[in-house]
Order: sequence, then structure tokens, then C-alpha cells
Amino acid sequence: MKSVCVRALILSVLLAVGGCGGGDGGADDTTPPITPSGYQWQLPKGFPTPKEASDNPLTEAKIELGRHLFYDLRMSVNQTMACASCHLPDRAFTDGRPTSIGATGEDHPRNAMSLSNVVYNATFNWANPGLTTLHAQALVPIFGEFPLELGWSDHETEILDRFRQDVIYQKLFAEAYPGEAEPVSADRVTKALAAFESILISGNSPYDQATFQGNPNAMSVSARRGQELFFSERMECFHCHGGFNFSQSVNHAGTRLAQAEFHNNGLYNIGGTGDYPLNNRGLWEFTQRPADMGRFRAPTLRNVELTGPYMHDGSIATLEGVIDHYARGGRIIQEGPLAGDGAKSPYKSELIVGFSLTTQEKQDVIAFLHSLTDWEFICDPRFIDPFGNFPRHIRCN
Repeated sequence: MKSVCVRALILSVLLAVGGCGGGDGGADDTTPPITPSGYQWQLPKGFPTPKEASDNPLTEAKIELGRHLFYDLRMSVNQTMACASCHLPDRAFTDGRPTSIGATGEDHPRNAMSLSNVVYNATFNWANPGLTTLHAQALVPIFGEFPLELGWSDHETEILDRFRQDVIYQKLFAEAYPGEAEPVSADRVTKALAAFESILISGNSPYDQATFQGNPNAMSVSARRGQELFFSERMECFHCHGGFNFSQSVNHAGTRLAQAEFHNNGLYNIGGTGDYPLNNRGLWEFTQRPADMGRFRAPTLRNVELTGPYMHDGSIATLEGVIDHYARGGRIIQEGPLAGDGAKSPYKSELIVGFSLTTQEKQDVIAFLHSLTDWEFICDPRFIDPFGNFPRHIRCN
């Protein structure tokens, strides 16, 4: 009885604050937080102050350089691909593919993660516990060879020379890194990209307007019912997708101990052994511990309406399919080399227990997930492509 009461108390708190735990008091409208380097954050109500990397202080000039680099096709070895190729603003900085494709056509084993609120991540990529800063993460697509993404290995000087010889970039690099004799380097490129990605903060969805901004009518009645289900012990969603960023893997200026969590959600159980596909075994690839097989980081659900297909390998096409997966308590694959019942995986998280929803309740949960879409963020002019390489396919007023 005591444990039931405690769980009920936790749920009541989560519902009262809309699942916005993990903050440090949120943004103050009258005195926006300022980083040690002097950069002034523009934060939504209820959001904690991001943690500034000590070796990469933010400046407006660095952010502007990063914005140019993010959209520049010259960032790839054959000048066909930019960071934005896998992180399109229209799709909340994802690419709409099950898995991404590199500059030379190589398939990536993973789905492109959203960059919404990426500055708050405790770790980066789907299952790499060692990547704890944005600029370290940027090195992976730049220099990665298996698979090849942007293709800088053995071509670093060639690619950097494109920017050294460009008059616009000469000015941008000089302003971002004043007083440096040779500011155009891989290190400076990754830090500028990280600076731009740091400001991709989404916090003005209907959910935020209703929860933090005093506008209860911003969410539909259906979405509010879905919110109660989402934060209920019945569905258990909030355990992995809680807090202000709807992800338990968070870090910010008020965090004493960064949360870096990874979960096996029963997506695979090949041959009944708990195994995952060879190139997609999650945290196990770094630890080699059997218990880490299939454990991945739970991504933010902000703007999730726009970020399909879903899961680390893009193997579930729709939000309806995602709910069906969790309702069953794991996916069953009846035949083929990946056959197995994920609900019976020996490594599945104890939080994946299954549940039952009526047709209306399922629609309500989807309405709630749609209420996490922040169109102001998607259309923010601060994030615009300066080259026109990636035309928008949505109407922004």
C-alpha cells in the first residue's frame, strides 16, 4: 500500500507541473540568463539555463558562423551534403528517412535524431555514453568512415581550404575567433556548429502555452486527456520521456549530476536470445555487457509529430505504430532473420509492461503528442538557411 501511495504522489506532482521537472527555476522574463562569456540566452518560460561548455564559450559571431557552416554543401567531401541534409528545419531538424544517407550514398544504420533542445542532452547520438559535448559529437559525422557521412578523413585540408579562400568565411571566422592567426580549423568548425545548435531551443508549443504561459485553452480537450494518460502509471511514458524536455537524459546549468539513461524497449529479440541486429546493438557496442544489448537513449518528444519515422532505426513509421508497440510491451517479428518477440526479451526494460487503450484514448494520446509541436521554433528566422540550399516546404507567417 505504501508504494502505491508514493507512486500516486509522484504522479500528482508530475501532472501538477506538466512533467516539467529537472529545471533550475526556469527563465526569468525580466533578466534573461547570461553565460559566463556574456551571451544572453533567449529561453522559453519554465526552461532551465543551458550549461555552457567551458572550452566553447558562446558568442553571436560564433553562432552566425555555425549557421552558415550548418547549411553549406561545401562541408562534405563531394560538396553534395551539409549538416542540414540530415537535419531539416521543416522536420524539427530530422530528415524524414528511416535511416540517413551519407555524402557518397552510404546508408547509416541509425535514424537522424532531432536537434530540438539538443543543448540540454547529457549524451549525444543514440547510444554513445562518451559523447558529452556538442562539439565532440560534431566530429562524428565530419570524420566518421563507417559509414562515411561528410567525408573529412584524408580530405580535411582540401575542405578547410574552401572556407579559407572564401571572402565571406574569412570575415565570419575572424569575427568568431578574433585574434587567432589561423582560425579556420576542424576544431573551430565543430565549435561553431555546436554554438549554432545550442540555440535550437523549442518551448512554445500548445503544451508550453498551457503549462507555463497561463493559456489553458492552448491545448484541446482531447490533448489534455492524452496528457493525463501520458503521465499515468498505466502507460509509464513519463519514466523515459519526462521532465521539461520529455527525455530523462538531460544536463543543464542547474544539474548536479547529469542524467544519462539508456533503455531497451523490446524492439527486437532475435531468435529469443535478446539479440539486436549486428550494426544496431546500442550501448552494448561500447560496454560489451549483455545487459546493455539494445539499450538506446530515449530522445526528446518535442516536435515528435514532425520527426517520423521513429525508433533508432526508423523501423516504425507512425505515432500510431509507436503506441501499438508500447501497448503490446514489445514488438513481435514473425519471420525472417530478425524474427523474435521483443516483449519476451531478457534485456527489455522493466518499464515496458504493456497497456490497453480504447480507440478514443489512443487518439487522445496522439493529440497530446501533437500539442508538443512548436511552429514558432520550426519557423524561427534565426535558423534560416543563408544559401537557399534547403528551401522550406511549409508556410511560415
